[in-house]
Amino acid sequence: MTRRLFRFLAIVFVLSGCDDLFDPAIENNRGLDDMYEEATYAQGILLNGYTRIPSGSWSFNDVATDDAVSNNTGNNYLKMATGQWTANNNPVNQWTNSRAAIQYLNIFLAEADKVTWANDEEVSHMFRDRLKGEAYGLRAMYMYHLLQSHAGWGENGELLGVPILLEPETPESDFNQPRATFEACMQQLYSDIEQATALLPLDFENVSGEMPSGFEGNLDDYNRVFGDFARQRMSGRIAMAVRAQAALLAASPAYSNGNTTTWADAAGYAGEFLTLNGGVGGIAPNGWTWYSNVSEINSLEAGVNPPEILWRGDISESNGLESDHFPPTLYGNGRLNPTQNLVDAFPMANGYPIGEAASGYDPADPYTGRDPRLKTYILVNGDTAGPGNTTITTAADGNTNDALNKVETSTRTGYYLRKLLRQDVNLNPVTTNNQKHYKPRIRYTELYLSYAEAANEAWGPTGSGSFGFSAYDVIAAIRSRAGIAPDDYLESVKSDKAAMRELIRNERRLELCFEGFRFWDLRRWTADLNETARGVQIENGNHQAIDVENRRYLEYMNYGPVPYGEILKFNALIQNKGW
Repeated sequence: MTRRLFRFLAIVFVLSGCDDLFDPAIENNRGLDDMYEEATYAQGILLNGYTRIPSGSWSFNDVATDDAVSNNTGNNYLKMATGQWTANNNPVNQWTNSRAAIQYLNIFLAEADKVTWANDEEVSHMFRDRLKGEAYGLRAMYMYHLLQSHAGWGENGELLGVPILLEPETPESDFNQPRATFEACMQQLYSDIEQATALLPLDFENVSGEMPSGFEGNLDDYNRVFGDFARQRMSGRIAMAVRAQAALLAASPAYSNGNTTTWADAAGYAGEFLTLNGGVGGIAPNGWTWYSNVSEINSLEAGVNPPEILWRGDISESNGLESDHFPPTLYGNGRLNPTQNLVDAFPMANGYPIGEAASGYDPADPYTGRDPRLKTYILVNGDTAGPGNTTITTAADGNTNDALNKVETSTRTGYYLRKLLRQDVNLNPVTTNNQKHYKPRIRYTELYLSYAEAANEAWGPTGSGSFGFSAYDVIAAIRSRAGIAPDDYLESVKSDKAAMRELIRNERRLELCFEGFRFWDLRRWTADLNETARGVQIENGNHQAIDVENRRYLEYMNYGPVPYGEILKFNALIQNKGW
């Protein structure tokens, strides 16, 4: 009895929230048998795979990089970046969340064939296949997040991933499982994607005319199972995007020596996905301002996506983002402060980096003539913001609480966040309002940039493999969309793979800033994590760069740890080096 109780408690720690799915110990708890004749209950188990999606809310882990700092001294990413990242204090831990999701998905996959999904047997089989496809796709996605957070070179000299779990764990399971190699984890991920895409439609949409290829039956039944009511569930197209994301990670310098995925593989997976979107011609013209395209956002309904968005969360009316990040004079808390490092990464409108002689950059007038994305994404001194177009003065000699380090909610860098925020939100207590917001899970721009990165490494700046478009073509389109045209700088590096690599990485930094990518990108590139976060002090109109916050990462922190508690509990687990 004591041994059984110990095993049960171990499950509670390893798989938080799943104890109710084992033999019911409390009267009125529902068991697995209940799902066989109750399709809604059975789907509830699958839906636990959706509720744990890590990209469901903003992390703002940019604070752990050279792109941002926070004025909140209790911010976990601030602590992480300044020397408090440990195996038992890990803000980017995915071990518990993703493994719990995989447990639910494994339970679903093990039991789905026993469920009566509909009275009509053929329709029941169609529902079964669709929902199993979703489960396979979600399981692959969680493997990707686990590898991103916890893969690394183990103390045994191997590049390790996580334990591969394909069956539900029960109180009688052996939980002391070793970590599989990174390569084995990637192959399992690819296998799950293959099964997902075989079972799922490309998109959940009602069809008329011919039955989609690979599916049988009549159109009414098809639309009943695969119709537009299921939008925002895992689809074949989303599964392809997850494969491209994972392949980019695997091909990157931090992981490439420990697995067989190549840059050509990563470019191929991304290229196959983007070809379905029309190649370079499918880049959404207003995709770089997706969060502030008001008419587009207000018209979204019934799971519809704008052209920039592949997958998103629900739309809701709120003002929480603005309350956290508006400057003090707009009744905000100014939490995330972009750095001078990031500001300097935006080129001039002619495409040249500000350090190039041909750029025309004027240090005494640093915000004039710049890439339009700078003032679109970052609130600089003297610009206006909010529903009343209030002038925001961040200069150190400013006379409002927006000024540098004026009060605890003031900027620490001389800049405030503008991206992601609806400027038509009013936080004035007398006239407070909410506006519609949503969180993208995957944007097309991310996948275009992933293709550009992988294609450049595989085939050079202008090589296109079998897809008909190159890294150069993608970057030219993205920069032109932002207003950089003509782009003489891009033309000057189109034959230089190393220079194109730096440009692509910088474009990824700019286009995806504040969306939770920079921390992961720096690590997979094995780039410098310790660049000091800088700001600007403006007095009497003079701009002086200042150091704001040192970074204290050690070399082994390119790879995240296995949670310390797991290492204590299970001796089969090998920790990553250094942790």
